Amino acid sequence: MSKRSIYLLGTITLLLFPVPTFVGLYWFEDILPLEIFEFKNLTTFKLILGIQLGIVYAFLALLFMQARIFQEMPTRVEHLVRSMNLNLFDCFFLSVCAGVGEEILFRSGIQFYLGPIITTVIFVAIHGYLNPFNWKMSLYGFIVLPFILLISYGYEEFGLWFSIGAHFSYDFVLFVVMTKSDD
Repeated sequence: MSKRSIYLLGTITLLLFPVPTFVGLYWFEDILPLEIFEFKNLTTFKLILGIQLGIVYAFLALLFMQARIFQEMPTRVEHLVRSMNLNLFDCFFLSVCAGVGEEILFRSGIQFYLGPIITTVIFVAIHGYLNPFNWKMSLYGFIVLPFILLISYGYEEFGLWFSIGAHFSYDFVLFVVMTKSDD
């Protein structure tokens, strides 16, 4: 995948994923797009709490992924990440795009209507981690599921910026470690 494609996909995630949330909540709930960002709820404590959760859970996930069963998977996530030849800025950019774009769509939008549990399952399934045809990939999905559930309930308690911080830092740690790791 070319750097141009990577940046295009990141930009689409950042700018277009939130659109259904902005339109849906404005149209059906009279919530302005700017209100969705919850800037009044943005505190350093909540953001850092989310970032800490993401970092801790990323290292837990990496630890679990060292299990032999994951080593035998034909298509491993770290091979895909390594093939993208990401530098530190690329890792940062993609993590910001996913953290902001996906959290606005899933937490502020979908979760508003479907609640934390169903939204969590949809989020993990859409990422391909709950795959009835690949039980090993589904095992990874069961590793990620509690983290996304924590983000979902954390959103309810601490707000959007907690969720963005957690998602960003989880992705950033995984990108950096997977980019630098050798099997």
